[in-house]
Amino acid sequence: MKSFLAPLSLFSLLLAGQCTAATIPTRSISKRSTETCDQWGTITTGSYIVYNDLWGEDYATSGEQCVGVTSLSGTDLAWYTTWTWAGGSSNVKSYASAALQFTAATLSSITSIESTWKWSYSTTNIDADVSYDMFLASSATGSDKYEIMVWLAAYGGAGPISSTGSSVGTTTVGGVEFSLYTGPNGDTTVYSFVASKTTTSFSADLKEFFTYLIDNEGLSSSLYLVDVQAGSEPFTGTDATLTVSKYSAAVST
Repeated sequence: MKSFLAPLSLFSLLLAGQCTAATIPTRSISKRSTETCDQWGTITTGSYIVYNDLWGEDYATSGEQCVGVTSLSGTDLAWYTTWTWAGGSSNVKSYASAALQFTAATLSSITSIESTWKWSYSTTNIDADVSYDMFLASSATGSDKYEIMVWLAAYGGAGPISSTGSSVGTTTVGGVEFSLYTGPNGDTTVYSFVASKTTTSFSADLKEFFTYLIDNEGLSSSLYLVDVQAGSEPFTGTDATLTVSKYSAAVST
């Protein structure tokens, strides 16, 4: 998730009340040479940038988060994030993610977006999602017009942005069935493909999601893919660790 207003989930919007922002305590998680706990901390390795990105931390009454890189073998990245967040239960606090560095290209010129993702969470007693987050713009350097999310898991009350609360379609990619939801986040139209069950091992050509939107939702193939990320959006939880044992992505033209 890029650093703008949190996309409140359909289910989280039903939660009563909003918490007043409070000062975040000094981070106590010990740092390693390949770890950052800074609000906008990044770790660059190979063709990836791992982001801590605590863009919504002011919604929390307390909390902390770190990200770290475990290894890189060829294009296979292993990384993790550890976090605790309390308060502001209807607001996303951050998006720890691995972002692919690539040259922006139109959907019509992209032949494939091959990706593999194997991960685990240390607990399911959390409100969070595990998702790809991809952005489209009218030009290679333009502002985001569309956000395409692919949810591999939704824990607790986390749910996708939706104008109606109902799925507008289904598709199967990488052997996994997904339901599609759509709705606005400011000026950005969000499409969210939500897996029918928690999927901790996923391998597919992500272009299939865009092809579905072109064929069924009128998405223009002249739009530029400008961002491909994969990570987790936490709302609330304690001592949660997302461990990514293998992640790879490649945009081919």
